[in-house]
Amino acid sequence: MSEENDNVIVYADTREASGIVSKILSKRCELREKMLSIADYQLSERVGVERKTVADFLQSIIDGRLFQQLTDLKKTFSRPILLIEGTDDMFGLRNIHPNAIRGALASIATDLKIPILWTRSQLETAELLFTIAKREQVQLKKGVQLRVKPNFRSTNQEQEFLIGGLPKISSVLARRLLKKFGTPEAVFTAKPEQLQEVDGIGEKLAKKIRKLVTRKYEKWILED
Repeated sequence: MSEENDNVIVYADTREASGIVSKILSKRCELREKMLSIADYQLSERVGVERKTVADFLQSIIDGRLFQQLTDLKKTFSRPILLIEGTDDMFGLRNIHPNAIRGALASIATDLKIPILWTRSQLETAELLFTIAKREQVQLKKGVQLRVKPNFRSTNQEQEFLIGGLPKISSVLARRLLKKFGTPEAVFTAKPEQLQEVDGIGEKLAKKIRKLVTRKYEKWILED
């Protein structure tokens, strides 16, 4: 990594972190793996990117998840981006009427007001993501928040978000923990063997959580 790019950080969802795009990105900037409930990549405090191949974009139209994903993306980030990757013929790849595809694209651009970026390859995707991240963080001084706070509709959601900040705790595990212990305070004070009673939390993770919530914060240590 060059000195020029030392301060550029990109968060990749755990499902994206092992892919080719992320491997290319890791050579250009600091890539951090993170459970992102919204977006595939977070490039700054305001930019979240939903990345889809042409085939995945079409499938998401068919199964109905596209607009829910993009609506959530827009609620979470002030500068959401849809990135479509690939050189396949979008109008000939699947048995979808061209008007349905055009209608989806038009709705994304005009109703949701989400810009659509197109790339031809994974390499081009990685380069574009890095360029946006560098512009946001270096030129515009838009940092990357540890977590992006969604618009909460209830106290339950705020509590789930709080517990979801623990390492490797997804929204599903956060809900299981809260159902088990009742309050966030009880979760934070639970012993490792008690945490392991929750489905999905093993001994290693339980000990890691306990170590994190009990260890004294040492402000002069930048990296552990």
